[in-house]
Amino acid sequence: MPSTPAADGYTMPPEWAPHTRTWMAWPSPSVTFDGAEDLAQSRAAWAAVALTVARFEPVTVVARPEDAAGARELLGSGGADVTVAEAPLDDAWMRDMGPTFLTGGGRLAAADWTFNGWGAQEWAAWGHDAQIGAFVAGRAGAARYATSFVNEGGGIHVDGEGTVLLTETVQLDPGRNPGWTRERAEAEVHAFLGTRKAIWLPRGLTADYGRFGTRGHVDIVAAFVRPGVVVVHSQQDPAHPDHAVSREAASLLRAATDARGRPLEVVELPAPQVREADGELVDHSYVNHYLCNGAVVLCAFDDPADEVNKAVFERLFPDREVVLVDARTIFAHGGGIHCITQQQPQV
Repeated sequence: MPSTPAADGYTMPPEWAPHTRTWMAWPSPSVTFDGAEDLAQSRAAWAAVALTVARFEPVTVVARPEDAAGARELLGSGGADVTVAEAPLDDAWMRDMGPTFLTGGGRLAAADWTFNGWGAQEWAAWGHDAQIGAFVAGRAGAARYATSFVNEGGGIHVDGEGTVLLTETVQLDPGRNPGWTRERAEAEVHAFLGTRKAIWLPRGLTADYGRFGTRGHVDIVAAFVRPGVVVVHSQQDPAHPDHAVSREAASLLRAATDARGRPLEVVELPAPQVREADGELVDHSYVNHYLCNGAVVLCAFDDPADEVNKAVFERLFPDREVVLVDARTIFAHGGGIHCITQQQPQV
């Protein structure tokens, strides 16, 4: 019987631990991006994130071979520490298609989940993206551990001390893991992350169940910012469907304890005021930030709440620079800054 990362002494470090680099993927022509103009705008948005992160740590962007030259041209401005690796792609969400990196005993490993287009959604293609976990793990020199369990990096968040956040509509999704019980899913997550306590939330934000949604990723709902402290999305408009969703999440987290038995401190992040874009409900969330060496890369939405949440993160991370990057184009295609980045921890 094959071993598991936890059995071999590996765990997933928290995002605030030091990184060797950040991995991203370059937007490819797909149903996610509506035509050449939309694709160009999306590439500019992805590039803005890559170039921001590259101020603080190296970035590797995976691009299709036919897109690599254009990616290098857009990403190479100003001598940024960005390299482009070439591999076939279907889409652009490295957090989800890529591996989850682990460390242990001075070694690097990777949990390579099965990726099936967020539950085999009818619009999705994933033949190439399902191979990116192995590709990135190989490039990084990580020992690869594969599992048949369908999961994405956006569906998990850890505190680095044994606790993981999950949502029932992702890990128990019939399109992902039909017939799996909560106990079986939890055991697989623990075996591949080295965690021992799961805190389950029932669902994600409402718009995440739209056509291009993930069906409930936790990384727009709640995230650890240090052991014992979580940030949670807070929709303060009682008429908004996420008002009830975010109140329930905050209540469940306040009632929870982590793997060390500590009650959680819950910090609410007020949602931006905008409700819709192009007639569709949005799930704009400041929870979907990315921590890199010395910085917090925070989603911005040209909203008064941008500066409010920036101040919150400056209090939470006094030793890091908080950088706002416009994430509206990224969210228009189904995710945010955390969704397009994946950290490789320092060994």
